[in-house]
Amino acid sequence: MHVLKIRKIGNSLGATLPRAVIGRLKVAEGDEVYLTETPAGYELTPYDETFVKAMAAFRRSNKKYRDVYRALAR
Repeated sequence: MHVLKIRKIGNSLGATLPRAVIGRLKVAEGDEVYLTETPAGYELTPYDETFVKAMAAFRRSNKKYRDVYRALAR
């Protein structure tokens, strides 16, 4: 477990990630990451362009096939 201190960065607030976390996420300065709220708290994951494209495709199809998806989920 890592404890992060929230600091003022310009007009915003931010936290510095420990080197070990940066290494495990395989990110570098300037990279983007996702912060996702989960039932257990928040999850930080590396940006994945393939995932972004897949989610965009799902959102487009979800509008058109909403009833079909609901029926399949039963």
